[in-house]
Amino acid sequence: MPGFEQWTQNGAGRVPKISTTLTMRDHLGACKARWGIDRMNYMVPPGLYAIGAPAPEDPVLVTANYKMSFDEVRRNLAGRNVWLLVLETFGINVWCAAGKGTFGTDELVRRIRLSGLARAVNHRHLILPILGAPGVAAHEVAKQTGFTVRYAAIRAADLPAYLDHGMKTTEAMRELTFTLYERLVLVPVELVTAARQSAVIMAVLGALFAFAGGWQAGLVAMAAYLGAMLAGVAAAPVLLPWLPGRSFAVKGTVIGILWGGAVTLLAHPSPLVTAALFVGLPAVSAFYALNFTGCTTFTSRSGVKKEMRIALPVMGAAVAVSLAMLAVSRLL
Repeated sequence: MPGFEQWTQNGAGRVPKISTTLTMRDHLGACKARWGIDRMNYMVPPGLYAIGAPAPEDPVLVTANYKMSFDEVRRNLAGRNVWLLVLETFGINVWCAAGKGTFGTDELVRRIRLSGLARAVNHRHLILPILGAPGVAAHEVAKQTGFTVRYAAIRAADLPAYLDHGMKTTEAMRELTFTLYERLVLVPVELVTAARQSAVIMAVLGALFAFAGGWQAGLVAMAAYLGAMLAGVAAAPVLLPWLPGRSFAVKGTVIGILWGGAVTLLAHPSPLVTAALFVGLPAVSAFYALNFTGCTTFTSRSGVKKEMRIALPVMGAAVAVSLAMLAVSRLL
């Protein structure tokens, strides 16, 4: 069990006591998860945990069983006596799990009952992360368990200040940032996922173009697709605030057009192939940029669905037109 030290005994029975110090194994696991290695199995058992030596009157904080979330919370609670109730979110972080419904009312009620929390504490207050609010109906939790819900902060780093100042949430604790660093740390897992898809596509494109126009044409086709993928997966997130438009598909299209221009300058294709590149490559970049939308603070769940309904058919049509233009160029 990650961070396991020993057990503590109370009204809820034996409760595992966890460390607030992250080990090299914890850091290595987080690095692997960032790169999509065994990502969906990076979780801890749900249930009730003790940090320090909590008494029945000490606060109860709630988080997800995604180990990176679990580690971040326990690390920021060093030197404190608190209870940590971990929900079964199947290895998904709080924000995404709240959107999916796993960090939600039913699981919170279920975990309160299964953990015996009411026997461990003599109060009826729960402290939840603000990003979990979309999945939790606080009035239903109170109705079914008697526990009231408070929302502390967005970032685990703000928990010490929240607890030290009378459990008051400041404006800064409610502010959701999306800095360059916060965008960059999301790129590796998106890159690994995209690379798996792209490897097959690039192999097919390379073979087709090599057959039609020689090995150099095959290499150019593969490089063009790879660049478009990287533009959507990496360049679009880095340049996100400066790319025009609110739509991620539009932002991806812009960066794809720039990449298409670079390819034409380097490869000097025929006018018809140039047109095909300017139609197809932005569609590829837009697709991968659109995949990033669920990782961001810029969109809502309904907004993502709306954008996908509009953008995906347009992208598909653009790729089809581009391939048709390339086929015609080989016949001329």
